[in-house]
Amino acid sequence: MNTKMQATVERPPQAIAPSLVWIMAVTCGVVVANIYYNQPLLQSIASSLSLSEKAVGWIATITQVGYTLGLLFMVPLGDKFERKRLILLMLTGATVFLLIAGFTLSYPILLIASLFIGIFSSVPQLLLPMAAHLAPDESRGKVVGKVMSGLLIGILLSRTVSGYVGAHFGWQTMFLAGGGLMLVIMALLYTRLPDSQPTYTGTYGSLMKSLWTLVRTLPPLRQAAATSLFQFGAFSAFWTTLVFFLEGPDYQFKSDIVGLFGLIGAVGALAAPLAGRSADKRGPRPTILAGMAVGIVAFALMGILSKSLLVVILGVILLDMGQQLTHISNQTKVFALKPEARSRLNTVYMSSAFAGGSLGSFLGMMAWTSGQWPAVCLLGIILISIGLFLNRKAN
Repeated sequence: MNTKMQATVERPPQAIAPSLVWIMAVTCGVVVANIYYNQPLLQSIASSLSLSEKAVGWIATITQVGYTLGLLFMVPLGDKFERKRLILLMLTGATVFLLIAGFTLSYPILLIASLFIGIFSSVPQLLLPMAAHLAPDESRGKVVGKVMSGLLIGILLSRTVSGYVGAHFGWQTMFLAGGGLMLVIMALLYTRLPDSQPTYTGTYGSLMKSLWTLVRTLPPLRQAAATSLFQFGAFSAFWTTLVFFLEGPDYQFKSDIVGLFGLIGAVGALAAPLAGRSADKRGPRPTILAGMAVGIVAFALMGILSKSLLVVILGVILLDMGQQLTHISNQTKVFALKPEARSRLNTVYMSSAFAGGSLGSFLGMMAWTSGQWPAVCLLGIILISIGLFLNRKAN
């Protein structure tokens, strides 16, 4: 890579304030929730707009696609532009499109709004490299784990909140409330988030080309990205179809009860700081492998004993725990590869993850329409097993 395109890396402080870590964690949780509000609401949206299950499933998929596009084309700018200003600009965009989604009754407009909600809600992937940069080397995994736990809990609790709001106030109310939350977060970050000087001075074109250079020259990055694609694909397939399973003939739950499964999954998300500490002490590989094994067990249990509510609950906890163990350890490994390029490293890694999420949502709906819940669980086992195969050799 041409050295004239890079500036010197700013020296991080010896410690990052605990209050700032929590602000970052809360922000990640609240912002990433934007792309998951729709999942418990799919049945309500389908009824309101007279859509089929297949058509309404595209709302979840296109939101994931938007998030992936944001990761690929927006997040690398964190190495080129001042991050705080970029974050506030993106949150403004998220606010606008959440409000559009909340006011529309048009399926095409809702799809377009969902795409841009995904694009502008990729803000957490700017905050995570910032947290990794501010943290000392010896506690980087721990700090990333704490910030990531906020993101993961936001993913899960968004379903709980959304399911309750949708059942009692209507699906549009959730999008409007999400827009209001963005305004609150913007005010908090404006006053508390520190400025972050860019580490890259080249053009946008050279910045994007450097992504391929990182992929080509860093085998551990390729392995982590591929692993994340398949594991997060399985995770997304599960959560996209869970609402149809739980509202189906076996359980006949309403959206508010379905949303509570996000709260159950948050128990598994508590593994995120543990994964970070494990990566700091023992290296990431053992935790990555353990997380994938736990995910496979979760899908097997839920597929075989799907009529037992207790087993489904246990499966949700195990699946989310496995996801966090693998993801945090992978991310800690990736951030250590090239400190001056952490936004771009995170772009490659998370773009792969959410490309897998988009694929998983699509394949999950196909599995559901062809074979219902057993097919979804089999799909999850296959996807995670591919990721496990890719980790047969250490990188």
